[in-house]
Amino acid sequence: MLLAIDIGNTNIVVALFDRDKIVHSWRIFSDTRRTGDEYGSILHSLLRNSGVAPGQIESAVMNSVVPVLIGPFVGMISTLIGKKPLIVGPQIFPYLPVTVPESAVHEIGSDLLCNAVEAYCRFRTACIIADFGTALTFTAVGAGGEIRGVAIAPGIGTAVTSLFENTAQLPSVPLEVPMSVLGKNTIHSIQAGVILGYKGLTEFLIAAMKDELARQEGVPAESIYVVATGGLNSVLEPITTVFRQVDKQLTLMGLRRIAEIVAGHHV
Repeated sequence: MLLAIDIGNTNIVVALFDRDKIVHSWRIFSDTRRTGDEYGSILHSLLRNSGVAPGQIESAVMNSVVPVLIGPFVGMISTLIGKKPLIVGPQIFPYLPVTVPESAVHEIGSDLLCNAVEAYCRFRTACIIADFGTALTFTAVGAGGEIRGVAIAPGIGTAVTSLFENTAQLPSVPLEVPMSVLGKNTIHSIQAGVILGYKGLTEFLIAAMKDELARQEGVPAESIYVVATGGLNSVLEPITTVFRQVDKQLTLMGLRRIAEIVAGHHV
């Protein structure tokens, strides 16, 4: 089995793959104060409760947008399975089917790269990936696998939390679609501004990226595939038609595919 770990700013998603299928997955809160031993204890418990022995895990791959957690996880995984994990970073870029611009080699988020690899390998056409996480990101990939550019905005949850934490009278509200854009109370007003506002933001950015990508690639804008991922995409999914596919496991599937590609090069 393959152990895949996606370390995000808010959550760490851990998955076990049997070939190309996820057989177990868990979500852990990201905490930079935890040590590798503490994360190891958590993972041991999760594996044990699922009836999985560490000896069944043959290899591991990980990506992280939290640099301080890379070291603890490398040490923890090395102890757990007896070998270091493959880390998604510039050292493996030459082996991947997507191309990272020179200016972004040391800047692009490894989660965005996983998304781009999986989407491009899956669709083999120009595509845009919207990832709804702590940050809301839009990654444009050309028909030849070139990453053409990225747009980044605060995530939906981040926006709501910011309002709650930085204002004296505005409450934290559930991420639900309001009945109307005309909010009649504080909760509905915030939901109208944030949820419906992010609908407009998402639709505008995707339309603008499609137009620019279409001009660069010489293809019709309507042929560009748009896929959504991330834990919060379900908030907008019912009220927009811009996504041709929604896959919450896209980043994990990208990790698995990258591990397979790199293993094929015997790196």
